Amino acid sequence: MAAVHPVGQKRPAAARPAARGRRPRRGPATNARARRRELLNRVAVHALAIAAALFFVLPFVFVFLTAVMSDDQALTRALWPRTWEWGNFGTVWETPGFLTWWRNTLLYAGLGTVLAVGSSLPVAYALATFRFRGRNLAMMMVIAAMMLPPQVVIVPMYLFWSRQMDMTGTLWPLIIPFAFANPFSVFLLRQFLLTIPREYTEAARIDGCGELRILLRIVVPMAKPAIAAVALFHFFYCWNDYFGPQIYASENPGWWTLSYGLESFKGAHQTDWNLTMAATVLVMAPVIVVFFFAQKAFIEGVTLTGVKG
Repeated sequence: MAAVHPVGQKRPAAARPAARGRRPRRGPATNARARRRELLNRVAVHALAIAAALFFVLPFVFVFLTAVMSDDQALTRALWPRTWEWGNFGTVWETPGFLTWWRNTLLYAGLGTVLAVGSSLPVAYALATFRFRGRNLAMMMVIAAMMLPPQVVIVPMYLFWSRQMDMTGTLWPLIIPFAFANPFSVFLLRQFLLTIPREYTEAARIDGCGELRILLRIVVPMAKPAIAAVALFHFFYCWNDYFGPQIYASENPGWWTLSYGLESFKGAHQTDWNLTMAATVLVMAPVIVVFFFAQKAFIEGVTLTGVKG
């Protein structure tokens, strides 16, 4: 039978139940060992990420350090500049044609991105929303076109733009095709649009909205992450494209892009590696800045498309 204690009188210490979950007090040495063990666990968990980060960051550091070296030191195996030659960036900026290459690259990347997104979104919306005969066949053709390497069709495409359109020597053979939808953009946007509940679009149709208004007022605001990801993919592709400008615009220096004009810093007998690396830094800088400010939308769009698609 349990013992009864009077009201207001403390319970004997021996009879008190032990507090659940309370850990015994540890001394300073025990706490130090626990903190050291926790630090080692964190380093082990992040070791692979740290190694991967160093693998990608070290080439950028090497390019930047070479860009601020003198001419003589850039030809040696030195890794750290004796004097910081910041004027190399000014020399590259004043190189004849460098501003023209900037303008051409901005035109190619900017206009190409706008056309690709603007033309691919309606196609993706139709493939994701409407039920019609041949829809699966159309989607299979989109996937097949996405998997087709551009080098396979470069000969007939070049003959078409040179003989039929007479546009070689410019960047228009690279920009105009984006106005007719891009397979990769169609596929990525369609996968995201499939995740939007059909109740939204059906309710808008009942209210009398047309398909264009539904696309612009309802679908586009809900698909902003996917649209941002597609736009960034296109911008980066056009900015770094070397193959296309080499095929269509190499014969006319007035239409060179930065990726192709960078090749002109290498001479036949001697290369100024410090100026070449300085030009490389100036070419990479806009892409890094754009990705730094848009990385959240980019990662969100890719993640949502991959998980829910």
